[in-house]
Amino acid sequence: MSSVDIDFYELLEVSRDADDKVLKSAYRRLAMQYHPDRNPGCTESEAKFKAISAAYDCLKDPQKRAAYDRFGHAAFQNGGAGGHGGFGQQDFGDIGDIFETIFGSAFGGGGAQQRPRRGADLRYDMQVTLEEAFHGKQTEIEIEVSQSCDTCSGTGATPGTGTRRCNLCGGYGKVRAKQGFFVVERPCPNCHGRGEVIEKPCTDCRGEGRLDKPVALDVNIPAGVDTGTRIRLSGKGEAGPRGAPPGDLYIFVHVKDHAVFQREGTTLLSRVPISFTTAALGGCVEIPDLSGETNTVDIPAGIQSGKQLRVRGAGMPVLQGRGRGDMVVEIMVETPTKLSKAQREILEQFRETETGDECPESKGFIDRLKDVFGA
Repeated sequence: MSSVDIDFYELLEVSRDADDKVLKSAYRRLAMQYHPDRNPGCTESEAKFKAISAAYDCLKDPQKRAAYDRFGHAAFQNGGAGGHGGFGQQDFGDIGDIFETIFGSAFGGGGAQQRPRRGADLRYDMQVTLEEAFHGKQTEIEIEVSQSCDTCSGTGATPGTGTRRCNLCGGYGKVRAKQGFFVVERPCPNCHGRGEVIEKPCTDCRGEGRLDKPVALDVNIPAGVDTGTRIRLSGKGEAGPRGAPPGDLYIFVHVKDHAVFQREGTTLLSRVPISFTTAALGGCVEIPDLSGETNTVDIPAGIQSGKQLRVRGAGMPVLQGRGRGDMVVEIMVETPTKLSKAQREILEQFRETETGDECPESKGFIDRLKDVFGA
């Protein structure tokens, strides 16, 4: 099939009054249908693909379309009335759009310059004590970060000068190269996709529009933060090149270990040793929480190691919420390691009076041994 064998409008399956949008939609549909990569080895599909590409190349151009509507194919034969040359020289300008649809953005072109690249986001790791995490903290940090160049106000150009259109890409920001049936589009190596180049780069920032500078920032650490809490400072990251928007700064919080409490969310856990006489007879212990308030915890008589006692509302505050978690006191019964003679005599007397009912766990274990192994 040749592009001169059939009317271009019939090739694209559109009416003669079709607008640009209809033309482009028809071309995309047919190009995807007859593309050689989708029809490997089919010479008919390859010829049809070339024909519809030639037809679209003509009809998308207002001057070429007007000449074709008036003179038909003769407008472009032998330097005819149109004066545009034969269709074997079409530029395949919008084939990149078809490749983008079929293969993804690696091949396609959006037909526009690259947007200014936003500055990079930054990370700052901050350590706080458990007390600071409880109360919250207002602090100042100093970081070195790319900031807009004061000399050129972030433009990258020497004051009094400007930019000009890139000669290599003609201001498009991208360059195309045909490789067989493929049209590969890449950012322009001369202007890096911007479509324009600086006439005279700023001597301070060397055309980047930004410089590394130390900057002091106020940071508010809210009450209730935990390890892994992320605080975002909008617009405090790296400045974008040549006036592009800055990125963000993220503060990652790390809460240090505490000498008394272990933290599990809003719950504070404390392991409290008590004497074996307190465990046997009962009593109480006093434990301050992080607010400074002293909490009296009652110890019931006969308590065992590992038993947990809960103090409501004495834990960590809820982050960006109301109320506090709990404090959990885990009892550890301590056996004395040094006894006076008098204490030993008292304990010996106690042992002589034991019946086994005083320590039911021990008695139960001995009974199970007898059941299993005999006695």
